[in-house]
Amino acid sequence: MFVAFQTLVAVVLCAIPDKEWGILSHPLFPSYSVRIKKNEFCDDTVNGYTGYIDIQARHLFFYFFESRNDPDKDDVIFWTNGGPGCSSSIGLFFELGPCRILDEKGPKFHPESWNTNANVFFIDQPIGVGFSYADFGETVSNSEDAAIDIAAFVAIFFENFSQFKGRAFHMAGESYGGRYLPLFASAVYDQNAVLVEAGLAPINLTSAMIGNGLTDSFTTLLSYYDAQCTPALFEPVLDISTCVDMKHKLERCDRWMRKACISHFDKIDCDAAYNYCGTTYVDPYYFSGKNPYDISKMCDGSVEETLCYPQTVHISKFLSDPANRAMLGVDPSIKGNFTSCNMDIETSFILSGDFLHPTTDYVAALLERGVRVLIYVGAYDWICNFVGNERWTLGMDWSGKEEFGATKKREWLVDGKRAGVTRSARGLTYATIDGAGHMVPYDKPKEALEMVQRWMAKEEL
Repeated sequence: MFVAFQTLVAVVLCAIPDKEWGILSHPLFPSYSVRIKKNEFCDDTVNGYTGYIDIQARHLFFYFFESRNDPDKDDVIFWTNGGPGCSSSIGLFFELGPCRILDEKGPKFHPESWNTNANVFFIDQPIGVGFSYADFGETVSNSEDAAIDIAAFVAIFFENFSQFKGRAFHMAGESYGGRYLPLFASAVYDQNAVLVEAGLAPINLTSAMIGNGLTDSFTTLLSYYDAQCTPALFEPVLDISTCVDMKHKLERCDRWMRKACISHFDKIDCDAAYNYCGTTYVDPYYFSGKNPYDISKMCDGSVEETLCYPQTVHISKFLSDPANRAMLGVDPSIKGNFTSCNMDIETSFILSGDFLHPTTDYVAALLERGVRVLIYVGAYDWICNFVGNERWTLGMDWSGKEEFGATKKREWLVDGKRAGVTRSARGLTYATIDGAGHMVPYDKPKEALEMVQRWMAKEEL
């Protein structure tokens, strides 16, 4: 059964009846609509919703949870996982959502969820990820195209649900989110001019939060020498002869990738540079059996099947169950078991060369326009480590570069104990989280929530 709502009419989310669909649209995006239904499977203390953004024959699945504190006043957070091709169900059920699935017993209340005092979205994107699908097999193979869909979704939501209009909006994510988010946030910011011209309220884009992001793959790749051959993250994990070989090739890879991938982009030459340097700096780590998301641990299981975390199997089982899919409103055309990451999507992004393009210029442009940016990194992460993230934040070309670089790092505390180190200037904050790997909210939920709460309140870490 469907319940239709007229465009531009103030719609209150709690007015959507249980087990029924609301259909939303926007005059500026005639090819887009949103299906949304009320759902309390995860946290019965708040209103929760699931749904699809329909882009003609393409359909993006999302979860939305209101704040446990004051949903009528609290900020709104958008969350995406990375991959490319990984479902945000990992963020929801494993990291920062209102419930976690860590065993065969299903969802359990998560007291340190980010919806403690914020309204939070989790979205499966791009098309083909998680429960998102296309009627005729259409796919998205680059972040620029994905950004178009996300910006439209954001406009549709805020225009239809007027109680959230003007609310501070934070776009957050991790891993390949370092590539996604600067583009997504820029698309939302630029779209505001169109909304204003049409007489509609602009989106109050307040900040971007990138956790263990791949914002500059070039800098990240070269940081792998430090991450696995020096005590920067942990004790050195590779043998001396391999590390010496890596050190000798640093200058060659640096020079080659700068020329082929940055100074004068040539995809063929850039691909060749990444293949050569990737074989040098990436392959030895995987051969070591270490967890790429936490250098302090061995990989438990396989990266392809469990991301080195066997608990993710329980998430897949829960989301593969037909009864649970019906409860969530998953389209019945989606067959087969749920997979956390779609390798076909990842391959299409790799083949398009999407990952070859740093998004540091987009981060700089957001900062110049008053959009704050938080770069946080779990100190034990290898794959998107703090060495590379600190380097690109210091090297980024923007008006605050000198001031940011001159600011000394200091410890930040939670309950009087060191949580990591941080540096902040002119709207840009860089922070590490001690003892955390790639998925900071999973490893350090208390510290992660405290960090986000201070950030939204515009307080220093």
